[in-house]
Amino acid sequence: MACRFSELVVDCRDPEALAAFWAAVLDYRVLSREDGAVEIGPEAGFGGAAPTLVFGPVPDPTPGKLRWHIDVNATDRDQDAELERLLSLGATPADVGQTGEQGWHVLADPEGNVFCLLRRRLDPL
Repeated sequence: MACRFSELVVDCRDPEALAAFWAAVLDYRVLSREDGAVEIGPEAGFGGAAPTLVFGPVPDPTPGKLRWHIDVNATDRDQDAELERLLSLGATPADVGQTGEQGWHVLADPEGNVFCLLRRRLDPL
């Protein structure tokens, strides 16, 4: 038997703000708040088809470049419209050395965590 990816834990300075940003990006809702951490996930909650995200408070940002990042795909609009929506939520363009020829956009969330908006639309869960 294999493991299932059930949740991603993100260390951050402001769990409430970062959870609100990612909940808006992913159309998630707050599932729980405990010891300063905020867990968000899809309507089905923990254990559903999509993993939850847990934002936990840490006093200092992680030094150096993160070794993981999230890729997202639009579900109900094209990539350009989704890019505008993400920017309006507080995402900012990020330069990680891309050439401009890629089919994706590199962005940073409000705490500077890099993520990519891919071109292909996916069906919602």
